[in-house]
Amino acid sequence: MPLRNPLVIAFASLGLAGVLAAQTPADSARPDSTASLALLREVFAYEGGGRDPFMSLLKSGDVRPLMADLKLVAVLFDGVYPARSVAVLRDVITARRYRVKTGDIVGRLKVTQIRPREVVFTVQEFGYERQQSLTLAKQEDTP
Repeated sequence: MPLRNPLVIAFASLGLAGVLAAQTPADSARPDSTASLALLREVFAYEGGGRDPFMSLLKSGDVRPLMADLKLVAVLFDGVYPARSVAVLRDVITARRYRVKTGDIVGRLKVTQIRPREVVFTVQEFGYERQQSLTLAKQEDTP
């Protein structure tokens, strides 16, 4: 019984061509293998401007020494050239000594000014700055 409808013949030939094209030698070598699945993981990289919101505001090395831990031991003040003045600080907890000049940074403390009997610091905490000073202890006069 011959097929008379040309549309039926066209669909039948397309279907047969599709089945033959889908059957390749690679598929016949692995008849039970399943398609391999690739898992893609989403990765976040912060590339925005300014501070990374996921990073800590405090770094462990920048915390010490605290202002309360420091004691002003000596001041060598130069009245002619105040920028050459030097102050000696001692950390009462670790017994470490710091010799600082104007502009030096000790932890989160920046030496702003050295005066004859005091040292003025700029303390940087959580994005804010404030001024704080250490003064020499008064010496007692012996008769």
